[in-house]
Amino acid sequence: MKPLHLLVGTALALTSGWALAQKAPESLLPPGFDEPAPKAAPRAEPAQAPRPAAQGNSSSTGNSSGASTSSASGAVVQPLPSVVVPSAPSADAMAAASKLPSLDELSKMSPEELEEALNLKPKFDIPPAARRSMERVGVLDQNEGGLSPTSLVAQNASLIRAALQGNRGMMVSRWGHILLRRALASRLDAPATMNPADFTALRAALLVRMGEGEAARALVQDIDTGNYTPDLTRAAFDSYIATADFTGVCPAVAIQGEAISDPQWDMAKAICTAFQGDGQSGLTQLDRTLNQGKLPKVDVLLAQKYAGAAGKARRAVTIQWDDVQDMTPWRYGLAIAVGLTPPESLMRSAGVRYDYLAATAPMLGLPLRAAAADRAGAAGVLSSEAMVDLYGQIYAADDITGDWADRASQLRDAYVAADPAARLGAMESLWSATADAEQRYSRQVLTAYAAARLPVDPKLATNADDLIASMLAAGLDANALRWAAQAEVGSKAWALLVLAEPSRSQPVSSGAVENFRDADQSEKTRKSAFLLAALAGLGRVTPSTANGLASTMEIDLSRQTRWTRSIDRAAEVNNPTVVALLAGLGMQGDSWAKMTPLYLYHIVSALNRVGLDAEARMIAAEAVARG
Repeated sequence: MKPLHLLVGTALALTSGWALAQKAPESLLPPGFDEPAPKAAPRAEPAQAPRPAAQGNSSSTGNSSGASTSSASGAVVQPLPSVVVPSAPSADAMAAASKLPSLDELSKMSPEELEEALNLKPKFDIPPAARRSMERVGVLDQNEGGLSPTSLVAQNASLIRAALQGNRGMMVSRWGHILLRRALASRLDAPATMNPADFTALRAALLVRMGEGEAARALVQDIDTGNYTPDLTRAAFDSYIATADFTGVCPAVAIQGEAISDPQWDMAKAICTAFQGDGQSGLTQLDRTLNQGKLPKVDVLLAQKYAGAAGKARRAVTIQWDDVQDMTPWRYGLAIAVGLTPPESLMRSAGVRYDYLAATAPMLGLPLRAAAADRAGAAGVLSSEAMVDLYGQIYAADDITGDWADRASQLRDAYVAADPAARLGAMESLWSATADAEQRYSRQVLTAYAAARLPVDPKLATNADDLIASMLAAGLDANALRWAAQAEVGSKAWALLVLAEPSRSQPVSSGAVENFRDADQSEKTRKSAFLLAALAGLGRVTPSTANGLASTMEIDLSRQTRWTRSIDRAAEVNNPTVVALLAGLGMQGDSWAKMTPLYLYHIVSALNRVGLDAEARMIAAEAVARG
């Protein structure tokens, strides 16, 4: 409370007439030591007689011309200073003074409120020399795999805004998710007619909807807090909530405190107050919010539990989930931040996005993160390497037993078992342990590098399609192509490889596609339709073959929509960034059943034409593997 007392005292000294009535401070010096010596009475100076003119040659002491000088001086009179009469205060000064808070109001203010009242609130938290440019905002440079920084400068800002705002964040394709994340995280200049901060806000908001909270947080941190707009402040707040980093948002709260009018934002202010050293004041603000009853009780109690961990103002807060009907990002972030695990019954209906957040949350236990990885891997949030690292930690933890410990042992056998058949058996055990298609594909992501280590053996060819799908899930196309000799034309393994190979000299025949279609057991032969659309997009069937097969399958690949015209135009002008954004917009959905052959054709074709052929091939193969 000492800083508050000092600030209140300063305010009184500046703004209150009481300062004039204070007794003068008592001197600590010996008597008479600090008293000035008395001034001597002025005395008149005698008039000086005129000085005689210099005689003789004055060249050595006079001016350069040799002329002699003479002068007479009289008494010098010092003018008295004029008396300045203070003018009456202006009407503006009087109006400003009337708005100053009273003594009672000042005593009740928090340090933040006092700064606001006295106009002491900082506008920046970074020195001028260290402030960053608003150009090329992002975390992935072009040299690190990012897209061209100037690719959106000349683009229509309305189109870019629509592509970002219109994407709900859920995509059917793992590789589509990875591509869109790469585009959003790239160091990019904003379109010429769009505010760079608002452009960053659109990107960060979409990353949060995709479950990429860490990427969103890194993106908003690339802009100085003083340059935030209200939209960017909101996007930054959501990214910190998604990563359960409620103290990380405090710089934005300090600089942009009035940018958001939201009860959760007000609770974040109280949390920041507590962590800045004034725990009692922060908890008092939260008590006031709880008593007002405008927010669900559990939301405020979780904030109190988090704020109570700061300073000496600790208090025990009990969280009851019985009356909670749904989950929100605020509740989930605070719950895991304070070490609580929300009830499984509540999380079951919460949505898959919470699995994406949980998979990368370091404060959660390893089994919970592994369960979330069964969703996050298929979505593209986690890489194969990250999943292997997670299972490696589970294997090394002696206190973890049960199913997850068994799966970690199976993964180890998939890598290091002496017999290739045993390694394949361990992979099959992991794949078949779940009936959920999305979880099964996540397990194939997990085993990608183990599959790549298997030797090509005709005895293992019956599982070639699963092995190839597993390798392609991690982009290991060169390893997958080693199995080409074991893939029969018209089989699923053949279809995956014919799409994954970097180049092909001969077009695919209609007979090979028809053989695949004859064995296709997917719903409405969806895999066959995807195979044809992908082959046409990659240019691996002739136009006549594509038209003939499309007619047989009753597919119209020539139909045009506003979206198809936009992505085709972006491909024509060779703009990979716009193509990536529009491809993400066209791949929205929670399963491959939501994808159409028409959209797949245009996505694969556009990506292939702008130089993103690797992504085009992986998306095409994934469509057949999961369709």
